[in-house]
Amino acid sequence: MIRLRLWLLLIFIFFSLSGCLEFLSSIRGKQDEGPKPEKPAAPFDPGAAIGSRSSQSGQSTSKNYSKSARTIRGKTAGDGASAADSPNGDPEQQKESQAILDEALNLIDASQDFWQKGELDNSLEALDQAYESIIQVDTYDSPKLIQQKEDLRFTISKRILEIYASRNTVITGVHKEIPLSIDNKHVQAEIDLLARGRERDFFIRAYKRSGQYRPLIVDALKKAGLPVEFSWLPLIESGFNATALSKSRALGLWQFIPSTGYKFGLQRDTFIDERIDPVKSTKGAIEYLKALHQIFGDWTTVLAAYNCGEGRVLRLIRSQNINYLDNFWDLYEKLPTETARYVPRFLATIHIVNNLKKYDLDNIPLDSPLEYEIITVSKQVHLKDVADQMNLPVKILKKLNPELRYSILPDVQYPLRVPPGKGAELLAKLDNMPVSSKPRPEIVYHRIVKGENLSTIARKYDTSINRIIRTNGLSEHSLIVAGKILKIPQKGYLIPTAKESAAPPPPPTIQHTVKSGDSLWLLALKYDTKVKNILETNNLDATHLFIGQNLTIPVSGTVPDVRETRPRTAGPPARLAGPSPAKRPAPTVKRYQVKKGDSLWIIARQHDTRVREILTFNNLASTELKINQILQIPVPAPSPMPRQDEPKAYRVKQGDTLYTIAQKNRIPFKKLLSINQLTPKSKIFPGQKLLLE
Repeated sequence: MIRLRLWLLLIFIFFSLSGCLEFLSSIRGKQDEGPKPEKPAAPFDPGAAIGSRSSQSGQSTSKNYSKSARTIRGKTAGDGASAADSPNGDPEQQKESQAILDEALNLIDASQDFWQKGELDNSLEALDQAYESIIQVDTYDSPKLIQQKEDLRFTISKRILEIYASRNTVITGVHKEIPLSIDNKHVQAEIDLLARGRERDFFIRAYKRSGQYRPLIVDALKKAGLPVEFSWLPLIESGFNATALSKSRALGLWQFIPSTGYKFGLQRDTFIDERIDPVKSTKGAIEYLKALHQIFGDWTTVLAAYNCGEGRVLRLIRSQNINYLDNFWDLYEKLPTETARYVPRFLATIHIVNNLKKYDLDNIPLDSPLEYEIITVSKQVHLKDVADQMNLPVKILKKLNPELRYSILPDVQYPLRVPPGKGAELLAKLDNMPVSSKPRPEIVYHRIVKGENLSTIARKYDTSINRIIRTNGLSEHSLIVAGKILKIPQKGYLIPTAKESAAPPPPPTIQHTVKSGDSLWLLALKYDTKVKNILETNNLDATHLFIGQNLTIPVSGTVPDVRETRPRTAGPPARLAGPSPAKRPAPTVKRYQVKKGDSLWIIARQHDTRVREILTFNNLASTELKINQILQIPVPAPSPMPRQDEPKAYRVKQGDTLYTIAQKNRIPFKKLLSINQLTPKSKIFPGQKLLLE
């Protein structure tokens, strides 16, 4: 039998070629050749091959097949000459061959049933018998019978490959119930944590909330034929909180992520998210559990796959290359930590709810089950307006209809849940309720992509650079980095000004230029402040500093003598004590006529000034410009020559590297690194100041 299966695997590779040759041979109609003698059929008994474990239908199939096989063998032995006289056989002979092929197909179906039950040996035995039967059939050069025979050969070969490939993922035996044994250290640890440890309060709250949803879940599980123990799965998934949202964006009682929810029929659009609906999400969860059980065959592995996904569990199983389901806990230790705890946590939950008195949890009052009637509403109204008209607290309607994302009904027919007896009242007062619409957010969020700047972002959202700057607390010279998120103000959003804000005045600050050896911790210690305050003041998201970087330091209490605080009057901030640089002369003013394609940002860049200064000089309230408009452009005077005692420095430009900077300034590469305490792998940034001596 093993030799036959190996032969079948070879047949699977070149069956199509042999089929084509046989078909071409039949078309040529070689009638001049004598009748091909039939090989005597080897005796076989399909009933014995399938075994006593087969179903009644399988036994009936085998019995009928044996009768047909005896008939065709008799015809072949006694009437071979008459068959040869008619190349295509008479209708009766073809009918008998067709019957044998049909019985072979029934054996293939029986094999599939065995495979689904986990009886792999019986499944293979049925396929062996099916193949042995079809090779005895004479097609009588009938194209129809030839095609059927080849199709069956292909199907049998494919099924054999599938069974051998599934040996690592299909359980041997029948598992219809969840194993509830707690003789396991992992399960016992979760029992101690939930019933006696730090998560006891969580268990009590979740168990109390289960009264609202568990009755409907139990009813749905019974109708689907699944173990009712799964009604406690939401306790460890979400704590029976219908609006629970995880860090991975899984939502609802059953914690569906959007893609899995969509796969199992849970819709999500502007107004609704069915993952939050307890009835619809329960239906989706049942379909998911059933699909997983079709893959794995035992409920313990189904639970693991429900938590981390079937793909990950299948990859792990294949890497194991063992019959893991004989001992699931071998697989347990190789699962992700969260999933590894998931199965014992569920088993611990089942044990606790079955032994509440043992753990002094039998006095927890359960919340009342959800009771409602459904009314179809075709008007887009807000739940608050519905509640006001019906003299109900709006939170009741929100609890009955949690899938409404903005508490607004969609503009289509919608089955609204209302308390029992309130449906007629709702329909009577529906005309008195105003039509509502989705509220427009005042701020939207934009993730910066490579190549964008404030100007392109402002045009994309039909706003101004100045409004984006003010909303995000930036300056005109702030660098924006790809991957960061900006708040984009929408039309009608009022950006609070300093006068409108009731916040206390900011603490005094001083300017500090980072030197070699500086760190945020040392600066915070020196200026009697906190690292967090320095990060927030300078919009930093990392503690890395570079030499020459300018920091604004918020200070409190007495400022060290070597520094001075920023004056309260308007003007540039105070700088470090010591040799002060020469004062910059006052800027000159230049007239500029706006051209097509100009923007304040472009004009400011052309004249080495700032957008804010152009707005101030011209008393402009917005950044909108008109062609031929005359602007007064403040042009800064040339910077004075640096003092002789100041160290020579270089300001990093876009595209610079440490090597090219060393070449430009004719300084040894190693010396440049040593002066600035850098390494060849150190990162530099545009605007960074590097010392050259």
